[in-house]
Amino acid sequence: MNRLIYVLLVMGLGLLSSCGGEQVGEGPIVPPPPAPAEYADKRMPADWWGDSQKLEEGRKLYVGEKNPDVNCASCHGKDGKPVKAGATDFRNPERMKLYSDSVWFWRISEGVSNTKMRGWKSKLSEEDRWRLVLYERNFALSGKIWNEEKKQWSEVSAK
Repeated sequence: MNRLIYVLLVMGLGLLSSCGGEQVGEGPIVPPPPAPAEYADKRMPADWWGDSQKLEEGRKLYVGEKNPDVNCASCHGKDGKPVKAGATDFRNPERMKLYSDSVWFWRISEGVSNTKMRGWKSKLSEEDRWRLVLYERNFALSGKIWNEEKKQWSEVSAK
């Protein structure tokens, strides 16, 4: 009887170890490719930076309250910490600084090739996609704005 329990225990542990879950998160920080021509000139509407109403609208989109077909938090986590393998960690400022407005908007619109991230332009208006950019950026870069002229992140007040 003891031997049977031992064999079953060893088999069970072997089965558990072979079914290990996917690792959540992402690899090394690498700049994303530039946005294609059709997105290259896209910019966050200037008067949206620091707009708490737009930020709250972005939150509702992000967690699926406004559109149940779109729920970014199901992969990226409610706090920007990924809950699914391969999802971008929105809390990492060094990674997020690499994403210009146009790149971020393009990725939300068209998805990211060779990943599970799909495009949302068929489900979200252009304004709603910008609301998501505003909200998602807030996890790591709260109070920062992309200054296209200087090609750097600046404080919102230093537009």
